[in-house]
Amino acid sequence: MRKIWINCGELSGDIQSAELVKALKESGADFEFVGMGGDNLKNQGVRTLFHINELSVMGISEVLEALPRILKLLKRIKLALIQEKPDALLVTDAPDFNFRIIRMAKKLGIPVYYFIPPKVWAWRKYRLKFLKENVKKIYSILPFEADFYQKNNVAIKYIGNPLVQVVDRKKYQHIEPVSARIGLMPGSRKKEVGALLPVFAEMAEKMVQNNPDFQFYLIKAPQFSEEYVRSLWKNSVPLTIVSAENRYEVLSGCEMVAAASGTAVLETALLGIPTLVTYKVNPFSFLIGKLFVHVQFVSLPNLILGKELFPELLQGDLQSSRLAEILQTWHRYPRVREEIKKGCHCIQEKLGDENSAKRFAEDFLREIV
Repeated sequence: MRKIWINCGELSGDIQSAELVKALKESGADFEFVGMGGDNLKNQGVRTLFHINELSVMGISEVLEALPRILKLLKRIKLALIQEKPDALLVTDAPDFNFRIIRMAKKLGIPVYYFIPPKVWAWRKYRLKFLKENVKKIYSILPFEADFYQKNNVAIKYIGNPLVQVVDRKKYQHIEPVSARIGLMPGSRKKEVGALLPVFAEMAEKMVQNNPDFQFYLIKAPQFSEEYVRSLWKNSVPLTIVSAENRYEVLSGCEMVAAASGTAVLETALLGIPTLVTYKVNPFSFLIGKLFVHVQFVSLPNLILGKELFPELLQGDLQSSRLAEILQTWHRYPRVREEIKKGCHCIQEKLGDENSAKRFAEDFLREIV
């Protein structure tokens, strides 16, 4: 039996990597899976020695604050790699963390495969050299990404996006959005939620003052208690809190959504829901990002389309009054929402069918023969 080490650093990677593991198991290959992940990988039978919650940080300054804890975690992972002796390493996203795991694997003679690679086409292009020298093959989920890596002589295969299969929009097509129902997705990291949810609360207060029919449904990440979430909702506006496991059904019943930039925004695009993209980090982290990141948009739906489908309200632009204004306009004009939904359909078409995990499994099995 071959042993595959899976290494995920965050919830989005855990969700998508679980689909890859599921496809490998369905292929009939005799594998044992071990490594770092979350509940989704664990539910697929992966022996998770390390949990993604041990790493949950964002932004440059936040990473610096957590550095002692991260270094201890890296030492523990290195010891586990030596003890487990996996036949291959499959890392997902999280390059700042996973590059260190890749170096360990290289020294131990373990072949490395990368799922959801670093966005070197946006910034830190010097990482191409590291990837060429240390990664056997990359598996990409973005249709425009493969050309860039191929031009730079990096082995890559575009497989499509497993989220298409995870979301399974056909399953929820029968659900009609409820008028004036707003979905809220403030993120899965504590710093994200702490920065965004108070702004969402102010936004809700302004919206209800103008129209008491507005309702707010918040998707809660599993690691947060309801008490913690409500402590950040500092007003008397009713808030319905829903567990992440039921998010697609709940979101499908929402007229619109305000969400933290990340995988959540791609999920709402696949469901065809007009979405406001929000984000706020430490000012130092944002300044560094502005200096070195050379892309027009931060959210995947906008990057995939090459234009702004979902408005992006980031950092200083993240004002509760502006959020309220946009959502109220969308509510008032159904034709605006319909135009956004047409754009969502284009994204659905670009991301392909529901067989991306199967394509990965077929190629990966050929690679490690």
